[in-house]
Parts: sequence; structure tokens; C-alpha cells
Amino acid sequence: MNGHDEAFAELLADSYAHLVGRPLVPSGVQDAAAWLYDAPFGLLAHDTSPDPLFVYANLSAQRHFGYAWDEFVGLPSRLSAGEEAREPRQVLLDGVRSKGYADGYRGPRVTRTGRQFWIEDVTVWNLARADGVRVGQAALIGGWSD
Repeated sequence: MNGHDEAFAELLADSYAHLVGRPLVPSGVQDAAAWLYDAPFGLLAHDTSPDPLFVYANLSAQRHFGYAWDEFVGLPSRLSAGEEAREPRQVLLDGVRSKGYADGYRGPRVTRTGRQFWIEDVTVWNLARADGVRVGQAALIGGWSD
């Protein structure tokens, strides 16, 4: 997969619309995958492995976290948070797993070099195929601060 994978963009958008109740991609956009990859917000997704691995990071997320695509994809998602923030992060993800999504999250994160920053106005939701099988979770990051 790469940042312009149409099937994955459809999974992101369909899961978001189903759970959150609003569109992820503006109407009229012809190439959803390209739009999401260059979106004006951060967008991350990880899989359902026991130690979830990132499977997607758009350009905004790459810039803020300091990883290139090839460094981000395959990275354990827990490493996006510092040691002290991992337990609250896991509580959020466990809640999303059972409820479907969460809105308005704010939490500390770390860059590749260890610099701490905050993600704000975050929506986290489950990624599920049309047959209902959950394949991961995604996060839309609406804001960033130091």
C-alpha cells in the first residue's frame, strides 16, 4: 500500500461516515486518496496486530511526527506517544474499540527525535470492512501545538 491507495481511502472514508455520521472527504472530490494524503489535517491508521503497526500516515502527520512514509508505515503506533502518555492513549483506543469512535481527544505525542507536542481536536474511529470485520483504527488530527 502507499499514500494514494484508493481502496484504503474508501475504507477510511466509509468507516468514518458510518461511525461519525459526517463525510471525511468533501463532496465533489474526484481523487479521495490523493486528497486525504495531502489533507489539511493529520490522518493516521494502524492495524489490529497485538502491538498495532501504522499502516497509513498522510503528509501532515509525516511532517508533524518527523517520519517519512517508509519510516512511519510499520512503526508500532504506541511509539507515537511518550512512555508516560501510553496508558491514557491505550484507554482511549480500547474505548474506541468498543464504542466505535471518540471525538475531541487531546494528548501528548513525540516526534521521531523525541520532541514532545500535542495533538488536538482528534477523532479516532474503528476501521471496518463492509462485512463488519474490524481491520484497524484511524485518527484525524485537527490541530497541533507545542
